[in-house]
Order: sequence, then structure tokens, then C-alpha cells
Amino acid sequence: MLSHVSPKSEFSARQNLRWLFILRNLMILSESLLIIISVYGLNIRLPEQQLWMVMLLICSVNIYTSIRLQAEEPVTEVDIFTQLIMDVVAIALLLYLTGGASNPIIWVFLLPVIITAIMLPHAYAWYMVILTTSMYTVLMAFNIPLPAIEPHSPNPQMIHAGMANYEMLQQAHAMSDKHYFNLHIFGMWFGFVFSAGLVAFFVVELAKTLRIQERNLADARESALRDERVVALGTLAASAAHDMGTPLGTIAIVAHELEQEYPIHRFPDLHEKTLIMQQQIERCKQALSVMSASAGELRAESGRVMPVTDYIDDVINQWRTHKPTAKLNFVIDPLAIDADAQIIAERTLTHSIINILNNGAEASPPEKGIEFHASWDLYELLIKIRDFGPGLPPELAEFAGKQPVVSKKRGLGVGLFLTYSTINRLGGKIHLYNSESGGACVEITLPLLNAENNDDNPGIGQAPFIAG
Repeated sequence: MLSHVSPKSEFSARQNLRWLFILRNLMILSESLLIIISVYGLNIRLPEQQLWMVMLLICSVNIYTSIRLQAEEPVTEVDIFTQLIMDVVAIALLLYLTGGASNPIIWVFLLPVIITAIMLPHAYAWYMVILTTSMYTVLMAFNIPLPAIEPHSPNPQMIHAGMANYEMLQQAHAMSDKHYFNLHIFGMWFGFVFSAGLVAFFVVELAKTLRIQERNLADARESALRDERVVALGTLAASAAHDMGTPLGTIAIVAHELEQEYPIHRFPDLHEKTLIMQQQIERCKQALSVMSASAGELRAESGRVMPVTDYIDDVINQWRTHKPTAKLNFVIDPLAIDADAQIIAERTLTHSIINILNNGAEASPPEKGIEFHASWDLYELLIKIRDFGPGLPPELAEFAGKQPVVSKKRGLGVGLFLTYSTINRLGGKIHLYNSESGGACVEITLPLLNAENNDDNPGIGQAPFIAG
């Protein structure tokens, strides 16, 4: 049964119904022009009143289709096929009033078949073939004939009534024959042009749809491959965190014993170095603890909501613990900030931005440092991080961030790949390129939480804040 054929997707069915609405508008326009040209241009006596009633019926169907498109109820393939049946019935009524199968535009029955074959499954196409063939067959026997413009020879017995009258009838027959021939040729020409254009239009649109689907499939395949690599790296990180926990604990115990054996009043230099070693060991243990806890699932506290200004300050402060001596030119655009903007401060996002800052600091000369530029509105945060180093190598510029790469330089391998994957997973975008004035530039675009109550609060800072 037709009612059991489920649609491929509600979106595609609604899109198909929208195309059907557009095509029916084109049919209404073309049929109206043909009626006007036939009645008032070619002076063909047609049942004009009945024809306009059929056109009014088609317009009513299209009004219903417009209302159906605006409704929230899902569109099914049965709905589309039902509307195509109504179109076939309307076409049959028009042809019934204009000569039936003798009408030169009888080819119009092919259009519902083409549309059904493109929009709906094969079963519907065969049902439409049966319906249109039946309508065509019925119109061969039942129709209102076109007015007598077809050629007819004069009666030969009229030659006895006078040769002059017979010759006049022959001339009238020749003129009628030419008029009928031209009208029929024009109808066939119009049919060919219209059907050829419609078929070409559908073929082009279908090819475009296929290209879009292939592109989306390629993107999905690339995303799945990237996710597989991220999962593999996460598994390795969890395993490494487990394996390194015991050695780090042993080193921490030894460092503590060295601190006790070498007091500060007797060995100040050695004692200070021992404290530094203990601090770095503690950082390693914290990092391994985070990896171990986050490898299997994201922790709830890592996704808290924060104002954008607080989040940026938190990221910069955390990065300072990694690179306390690195120079940072920190700029906030005062014309592109929103005081109510909020962001989900996820731990993986923070680590991603810090990783980019570390890469930039390692690539730039110490005296130049890096630039950090931030601007945002209520919906989007834009971060630009630029270094003054040699830039991305040409052989890695195409693949940097999209997959793990092997490089002699630091900051272009797994870390950047994980950063790229994290930002894309959060719905953001990242773009890496070499600046014209030298160095590499990373642009990060992140979605923000849309504030429900957007009061007219004053902006944060009326001038750029620059810190060395």
C-alpha cells in the first residue's frame, strides 16, 4: 500500500513539495498565456469559461500547497503523490476541453511522470505511468473537439454550380490547410522547447544535488576518520597517564627527600632547584590526572558557563604559568564586544587555545613575542593569534591541524591536530595561514551562548588594553 511507503526524510519531502509548488505556478502561468493567445490572438473558439474554472481549481490547489508548506506537520511522500494526481486530473480536464488526444500539447502528461520519477520511489513512478496512460486513452475517445479549423476538401459535385465558386472553395481550403498546419507545427515546437528546457533543468538540479551529497559524504568521512584518530590518541593518553603515574610518584618522593637533605640555609641554590623540580612534577601529575579523568568522558565541571571576558582572562592566566617570560601583545577590540556574551568554558577548549599560544611563543623571537586579538558579539567570539616566526612550512600548510604530521619543528604535530578537532567538535572554525608580513596566524571562531536578556549594559573597556 502507498500509505506504508515512508519518506526518506521530512526535509527532502518538504523541499520536493516546495519545488512542486514552484512548478505548478509555472504551469498556471503558461496555461493562462496559451488560453489568452488561442482565444484572443488566434481567434480560436474555445470553451473559455470552463477553461478558466479549471485554472481556478489549479490555483486553489496551489494555495493549499502554500498553506501546507507553512504548517509544522511533516510532509510525506503520499502527500506529494496526491498533489501530483490532482495535477494530472487538472491537465486531463484542460485537454478534454481542448480536443483531447488531438491537442498538440498532449505531451504535457510526460511532466508528472518525470517529476514522480525524480522525487519519489520507483513504485510511485509506475503508478503515475498507469494513471497518465489511462487518462491519455480516455481522452482519445471522450473530448470536446477543437473548432473546425482543420482542412476539408470541397465537394466535387459543386463543380456543376460554377467553376468560379469551386476555385474559390479550393483557395479557401488551401488557406485553411496552411493555417491548420502552422498552428499544429507551432504547438509541437512549443511542446519540444518546453519539455527540453524542463528536462534539462531537472537534470542540472539533480546533478547539483548529487554533487552536494557527495561533498557532504566526503566531509562526513573525513570527520569520522579524524574522530577515530582522536579516540585512538585519547586511548593512548589514558594508557600513558596510567603508566607514568608510578614513576612520577617515585620522582616526587625522591625530590621531597632531597629537599629535606639539602636545607635552604646550607644549600640555597640546590634547595631552590629542588623546589622548582617539585613544582614541575606536580604540574605533570595534575596534567596526567586530567587526561585520565577526561579520556573516557568529559567532566561536568569542565563545561561551566562563563562571561567571555572572564574566560579570556582565565585562559591568559593559565598560559602565563606555562610561559611566564613570553611577551604577549593582548588586544581587545572595544567596538566589537558585548558585555552579556557567555561561553561554555570547556577544559579541552582552554587547552587548545593554550596549545596555540605555546606554539606561537616557541616560534617567535623572544623580543617580539606574539599577538592575541579578541573581539565578540552576543553570538560569536573571534580570536586571532599571530607569531613572528618563519611561518608554516609549505609542505605542511595544507595538512597542519587536519591530521597528525611529522615535522622537525615543534608545535605542528599531534597537539595542533587535537586542537583542530576540539574546536570543530564544539561548532567552531579554525583557519591557519601565513601572514604577508611574516609569521603564522591562527583565526578561531567560536559560537557563544545567546543571552536571553540583552540589557543595554556598558561595554567592557572603551580602549584597547595592551600588555607586554
